[in-house]
Amino acid sequence: MRNTICIIVALAVFSTFCSAQTITETFGNGANAFSMEFVRIGNPGNEGNNTNFYSDVGRVNYVYNIGKYEVSREMLIKANNLGGLGIPLVSMSGFGGNTPYIPATGNYWTEAAKFVNWLNLSTGNSAAYKFSGSSFVLWNSGDSGYNIQNPYRNSQAKYFLPTLDEWYKGAYYDPTKSGSGGYWKYATGSDLPPTAVSGGTAQDTAVYNQPYFSNPADITNAGGLSYYGTMAQSGNAWEWIETAYDGVNDSALEEKFRLGGSWGSDGTGSELLSNESYNYYPAEVPNEYRNVAIGFRVASVPEPSSLSLLALGGVVAALGRRKRA
Repeated sequence: MRNTICIIVALAVFSTFCSAQTITETFGNGANAFSMEFVRIGNPGNEGNNTNFYSDVGRVNYVYNIGKYEVSREMLIKANNLGGLGIPLVSMSGFGGNTPYIPATGNYWTEAAKFVNWLNLSTGNSAAYKFSGSSFVLWNSGDSGYNIQNPYRNSQAKYFLPTLDEWYKGAYYDPTKSGSGGYWKYATGSDLPPTAVSGGTAQDTAVYNQPYFSNPADITNAGGLSYYGTMAQSGNAWEWIETAYDGVNDSALEEKFRLGGSWGSDGTGSELLSNESYNYYPAEVPNEYRNVAIGFRVASVPEPSSLSLLALGGVVAALGRRKRA
């Protein structure tokens, strides 16, 4: 009887948690307040995928959150206003207009890292990335939060740019695919190219094959969702990845991954494929132009209470097994 009561109570709590697929967090204040929505990426210990560029990509052994949407121009404007970040708001006047809800594109990797640092510092958390003046540098063994496996990211930070594996899993992995889990070719839960659109939220659509001198779509109107509920990891804007292009985060100046394709990707859908990878310069390089098609999204560490509820789900399952035995 006691086990039955425990199961009923635990299931009630756990079902409430599971139904909340989106986590909304608010930053800033007053006229400069804005919200970001995150989705939970569970299924830790999943198998990785073998691709044209690396083997075992997408294997992640922990639970984390990733932005449901790309970071918008409005978010960057408000962070600049409050934090005095000085991150340039690249003009899109030649690309359809400077509307507030399209992705914040055209910024260097280092500027995306500074935005993420502001998210952390403005909420009482540790900065994710280390800067010496305006230059990005690696954390070292004398720094609190140093992680020898990833000296780019401080292990005490809550918000960060997703690694290659974190971004890739959120985009392409589906634990129900083929009954035992696997990877889709596109981040819309399909092995077939999504229908190219200029906007909308219909499943199996993505924003690509559009005139390059038009806009990307608003971040909440940019195609169908991945299994975990992210939007526009296929199309709309390329996205900066934390990971260096050679796969080893051991130099601040290395080129970084950019993945997912953009609104201007051609109709074959090849740039959106899970099997393809691309790179770009991470910071100010002499004579290097700002790529107006590259944006970014943010990932984060779940709150401990959320992880406790995940553990509770395991207890529920165990109790259920005990009862059936």
